[in-house]
Amino acid sequence: MRVFIVHAHPEPKSFSGAMTAAAVEALTGAGHEVQVSDLYRMRFDPVSDRHNFTTVLDAEYYKQQLEEAHAAAHDGFAAEIQAEQDKLFWCDVLIFQFPLWWFGLPAILKGWVDRVFAAGGRIYGGGKWYDRGVFAGKRAMCALTIGGPPPIYSEQGLNGPIESILFPINHGMLYFVGFTVIEPFLVHAPARISDEVRRAELARYRERVLTLATAPTLIYPKLADYDERMVLRPELRESARPGR
Repeated sequence: MRVFIVHAHPEPKSFSGAMTAAAVEALTGAGHEVQVSDLYRMRFDPVSDRHNFTTVLDAEYYKQQLEEAHAAAHDGFAAEIQAEQDKLFWCDVLIFQFPLWWFGLPAILKGWVDRVFAAGGRIYGGGKWYDRGVFAGKRAMCALTIGGPPPIYSEQGLNGPIESILFPINHGMLYFVGFTVIEPFLVHAPARISDEVRRAELARYRERVLTLATAPTLIYPKLADYDERMVLRPELRESARPGR
């Protein structure tokens, strides 16, 4: 199994850092191949603009999707973007490792998605999306730390259910480009738990990464389940609720 970890935490000694280290150790120890993009260490630039490309379609007006399509057709992605795309095509499983910040991805990781998930058929486009996406057959998972305890991220909790918070990532990014999405791995309030519990959480994570090929997944409707308006067909609306 080939695993690509995109790691987004500025502190190497953080619990996110410990999780990535534990994953690499467990996977390589079991004979799997691993690549890690440590975005802060790489000083990855999250700003998406013309420096994504070595080609230019329209020098007078910048439209990113058109420039992405042009770059895809003319081998025109900047070297740092091409390198990250190559890792996506190389891997069997993608892991986003991050702390939940402001109910979403850290800016550096969101910028990575903005720049690397290119249109024009390279990562999506031309009918290649969701279950017909470029990465259909591959798996992806969010592994994240969350500042608050589980009750506050429940259906009745103040912040709302964590499933809803992660939906734009799991469905709108990972499933959108074709990945089968593994149930996220969550560690709540790592700064407020004991060392013993932290060790237990890392042991639990090692077990998870060794079962990435068979771990439970989120079930989303397929494109065929929608009508011409891209609205779920009436007979499926109860049985095919997204992410359930």
